[in-house]
Amino acid sequence: MRKRTLVLAGIAAVGIAAGGWYATLDKETRGLLAALPTNRDVLAWTVPQRDDAFRAMDRITLLADARTIQPSAQPLPLPEGRPLEIPGVDAYLAAQRSAGLVILQDGKVRFERYGLGFDAKGRWTSFSVAKSFTSTLVGAAIKDGAIKSLEDNISLYIPDLRGSAYDGVSVRQLLTMSTGVRWNEDYEDPNSDVSRFNNAEPEPGMDATVSYMRKLPRAHPPGTVWHYSTGETNLIGVLVSSATKKPLAQYLQEKIWQPAGMEAPATWLLGKTGHEIAGCCLQAETRDFARFGLFVLAGGAARGQQIVPPGWFAQATSKQIDIGEPGHGYGFQWWTYDDGSVAAQGIFGQGIFIDPKRHLVIASNADWTRATKGPEPEAREAFYKQIQALIDAEQAGGQLPR
Repeated sequence: MRKRTLVLAGIAAVGIAAGGWYATLDKETRGLLAALPTNRDVLAWTVPQRDDAFRAMDRITLLADARTIQPSAQPLPLPEGRPLEIPGVDAYLAAQRSAGLVILQDGKVRFERYGLGFDAKGRWTSFSVAKSFTSTLVGAAIKDGAIKSLEDNISLYIPDLRGSAYDGVSVRQLLTMSTGVRWNEDYEDPNSDVSRFNNAEPEPGMDATVSYMRKLPRAHPPGTVWHYSTGETNLIGVLVSSATKKPLAQYLQEKIWQPAGMEAPATWLLGKTGHEIAGCCLQAETRDFARFGLFVLAGGAARGQQIVPPGWFAQATSKQIDIGEPGHGYGFQWWTYDDGSVAAQGIFGQGIFIDPKRHLVIASNADWTRATKGPEPEAREAFYKQIQALIDAEQAGGQLPR
């Protein structure tokens, strides 16, 4: 897929400095953070710094505050299936700098492996994988009647956007990143919107994201051009919170984390004005990221409840707009494949790949050598195809997973 810089808007320019924060860390985290990031850009952190920080983002209190999402009292079981024999998997995991890989098929664990000193009980940060959780909460808010329609103007729910380039932009266009509002996502450009956003002071009494985004100019008519913008995912989070009158983390807990049977607490980092950074920064166990894939495969039904409208994921995970890549598209904050598969993706190797045809979920956490521009993304795409082929071969031979 196209090389793209998918870095979080909200914490990339928040520095980590030495000082009293160290006393707030538990013993495990103090041991992990042997090499501390000292600059203001996550892309400039060294590999050892990222290895340490990605597993402890919610425990570095100077980086950002976080809200906790409580798990289910009855976690969804993940029974062991017949182990999936994957030729070359050790070399693949080493090259990916994999921290966690969980492969589920028919709801059973076919493969599970951890690395970089990480394990099944640790929380790894999601980066832009969180976008797909945020879009799912839009579906929940529609089911609850808090959001009336995908065709509603977003200024109905975020009044501070009135009079801006977002006038006339629908919820659907916000979900598909086709608002037409100009945004520069390049984190290596000090004049990009992401860089300026992180240093901008919000207007008094206004959410930081809204304060910045409402000043942007229009580049295209709404609904005509796809353009990747983490800032707009942050707006989706504000929209959901404004419509439901609940913090995003609380709504995630009520609508996904507990009904879908997540086993462990998660956390969601907060921006400078106290709102969850909806385009990134959800910390969770790898198995719980995989359980989210099962929730999607179930059409958003969990424990007898229909959390999102029937047919929501049929829309959300199908190609809604062209992104200029053959075989791929974009749904509601999901990357789509023409074969019906779909993925949530975050920089440095975070991902949830979902294949409905094969009842397959692949949840991965990693610390790639580069955010998106190294060899790892292409290798991961090839790995997905390898797993699909292995399952097809099993089924063709009548050797169905136990």
